Amino acid sequence: MYPKKELAQIVISACSQFNIDTVVISPGSRNAPLTVGFSNHPEINALSVVDERCAAFFALGIAQQTQKPVAIICTSGSALLNYYPAIAEAFYSNIPLVVISADRPKHLIDIGDGQTIRQENVFDNHILFAANLIENEKFKTRNSQLIGEALQIAVSQKGPVHINVPFDEPLYETVEEMQTFNFPHISLSSLDNSHIDYGNLSKIWNTAEKKMILVGVNYPDADLHKLMDLYAEDESVLILTETTSNLHQEKSVNSIDQLIFSLDDKQFEDLKPEVLITFGGMIVSKKIKQFLRKYPPKQHWNIDEKKAVNTFFCLSEFIQIKPLDFFSKFNRTIIKKESNYQQKWLKIRDEKRIKHQEYLSRATHSDFKVFEQVVESVPTNSQLQISNSSIIRYAQLFSIDKTNTVFCNRGTSGIDGSTSTAIGAAFANKNQTVFITGDISFFYDSNALWNTNIPKNFRIILINNAGGGIFKIIPGPGTTNAARYFETPHTLTAEHLCKMYELDYLKADSIETVTAQLQGFYETSEKPKILEIFTPSEENDLILSAYFKYIQ
Repeated sequence: MYPKKELAQIVISACSQFNIDTVVISPGSRNAPLTVGFSNHPEINALSVVDERCAAFFALGIAQQTQKPVAIICTSGSALLNYYPAIAEAFYSNIPLVVISADRPKHLIDIGDGQTIRQENVFDNHILFAANLIENEKFKTRNSQLIGEALQIAVSQKGPVHINVPFDEPLYETVEEMQTFNFPHISLSSLDNSHIDYGNLSKIWNTAEKKMILVGVNYPDADLHKLMDLYAEDESVLILTETTSNLHQEKSVNSIDQLIFSLDDKQFEDLKPEVLITFGGMIVSKKIKQFLRKYPPKQHWNIDEKKAVNTFFCLSEFIQIKPLDFFSKFNRTIIKKESNYQQKWLKIRDEKRIKHQEYLSRATHSDFKVFEQVVESVPTNSQLQISNSSIIRYAQLFSIDKTNTVFCNRGTSGIDGSTSTAIGAAFANKNQTVFITGDISFFYDSNALWNTNIPKNFRIILINNAGGGIFKIIPGPGTTNAARYFETPHTLTAEHLCKMYELDYLKADSIETVTAQLQGFYETSEKPKILEIFTPSEENDLILSAYFKYIQ
């Protein structure tokens, strides 16, 4: 059974030809032709998620893991606007998301007809391409070209595209077979790497005694990891990685804030590199941003396929190429340089690590202590999904097992879809998925659990400190008389949500009960599980502050 509407058939056929094998559909009437067609296509896995915001982040989580486009389908009107947070995240995180929205024909827009808004180009600021179709036989060729170009861009440039599909009634008529359509290959401009002057870059690199490589969000890549191992053997190179970089060099700094939190001006001058190379996505550490803005390097080279990122306001070279391709070629043109730069800072790193362990050994029950217990409990070869705000910042202070991969929505750093994204990632990745989240983020996205596609081995560790803990950590909110509007204190728990959505629920509120509940938490079960850990709201920030003072 397929939609009678030819325009719906063209969209479905294009998705099939461009190897889009997963679509996430939210209910509605205007998108009925698409829903009927996608759900009956033998080569496409159609998944149903009611809440459009959750559906979009769920699809984003799948695309994050597969590195392939995933389509999301919705009805007309405000349903489409609920996709926007995930679209913005996909735009800044380079995740291919294909937004397909049903719409009313133009003659029904702005005349008082129900469930209509101005849908064309509604995501203009955060979309790679918008295809506004017209349901008319005269526009068949144009429609096919627009759809083909949108899907090619989603595949090749790894980002969100929007296909707006207007349908007039009737909407539910069906036929037994679909027509066959062919979509022309649209010539897209490819990267021209001939402008990269490796000779000049290597000359600068080879003479510098202090070089820094700073890596943000990065999809796991074994070949890139091996190349970074080679750079780590150069004593004039200091590699700084974040938890989300998925790089684990022995001679690197994997906890940036731990290293630089208490440095003075003289030490910062000593740490300042002559050459800074950055690649990957967004940087979590605010401290490293402040440092490199105040003490800018002579040279800052940013390596990225799509766009230059001048995070530190001192960009001297935008190298538009895949990091793997750059380092593979650059490695043939450089030589190691004698220097005490790396050795000096790794020694300081090791001293901080010792103090880190000393403090943890006597730390009382708190967000900080819980994070140690949780990180140590995660099985090897798992994927960690981490929510934003204070949770990702705590993660930055701990070493993650190198067999585990780490992901977080750092494109826009929002809390709005962390749970939905984690569920999508768990659906797409058959390894054990563990999602660590805070209470505000979790309850904000609680509709994420309204999803029949949650794998049984999915695990949520919910650290509930009864409010927005990040606003006790960052300077500013506590100095005002409006703290409760920032921290939003509450007495909510996840227990009844678990009953409603049929998840196993466990809870803990001390070092001993956390240890006890984590035993067996990851074992095979018939339902997904949530472990809710209650921590002392009034003590968490004090314990973290004391930690940074201790490791000075």
